Amino acid sequence: MVAPSPPISLKISEIESNPYQPRQDFEFKDHIELVESIRAHGLLQPVLVRRHGEKYQLVAGERRLRAAGEAGCTEVPVHVIEADDRQTAEMAIIENMQRKDLNPLEKAAAFQRYLQQYACTQEDLAGRLNLDRSTIANLIRLLELPQAVQESIRRKEITQGHARALLPLGEEREQIEFCRRIQREGLNVRQTEALVQQTIEAADAEPLAVIDRDGNSTPVKRRATQEHVAALEQQFRTILGVKNVTITHNAKGKGKIVIQFRNHDEFDQIRRQICDTPGGGVRSQTG
Repeated sequence: MVAPSPPISLKISEIESNPYQPRQDFEFKDHIELVESIRAHGLLQPVLVRRHGEKYQLVAGERRLRAAGEAGCTEVPVHVIEADDRQTAEMAIIENMQRKDLNPLEKAAAFQRYLQQYACTQEDLAGRLNLDRSTIANLIRLLELPQAVQESIRRKEITQGHARALLPLGEEREQIEFCRRIQREGLNVRQTEALVQQTIEAADAEPLAVIDRDGNSTPVKRRATQEHVAALEQQFRTILGVKNVTITHNAKGKGKIVIQFRNHDEFDQIRRQICDTPGGGVRSQTG
């Protein structure tokens, strides 16, 4: 990326929106205060744009540009920079994280979209944004939660810490019920984590069964089941030719299989193994 030019003035109508903008929700009160400030003093800090065809495209400064328009401004000061699509996406994320913080789901969606679009690892993205990889991983996992729980996060009815505590439950119905309980009882994060752990331990105490190829159900102990699942995970890894396969399930038998791939080639390899093999490539012995 080339350093920004000295500020110039551009018509707002000449500036296109940023397609990589992570922020979807804007705090109404903060937005109104910004509009009033710009109306009284003007836009003091230029926004960042790049040339895009015959016009310009916003790189950073979404809140300020919107507020300037609502304040009655027809022109705004801008810095023009040279940046490709990838750099524009990175700067949009960084600008929002450094200024008015995104909500956790907006961050998660921005990270996930970037990883998919540029086929890079979480480690790569963490390095480019100067973040811990665990920060990115923990946020992306929030997207696994049911929509009802995600809405509670957006409305700030529960915190990111509460939401992370619900992830081990696995079953959507339980996650939604716990989310409602957090709000109803005013549970803090530690109380939520303790109750979730109690629920998991209670489920672990229930007898499980493994269903064989003939459909016969055989009761097994929890440790034997864990060993069986570990063996199945290894079977998936071997057949699919990947390093990361995880199987999770609860006492009632509901669960999921997560297959991680590192790039497009590995994805195509997995797809061929699953879709191009008659009957599929893996036979499971669990119910």
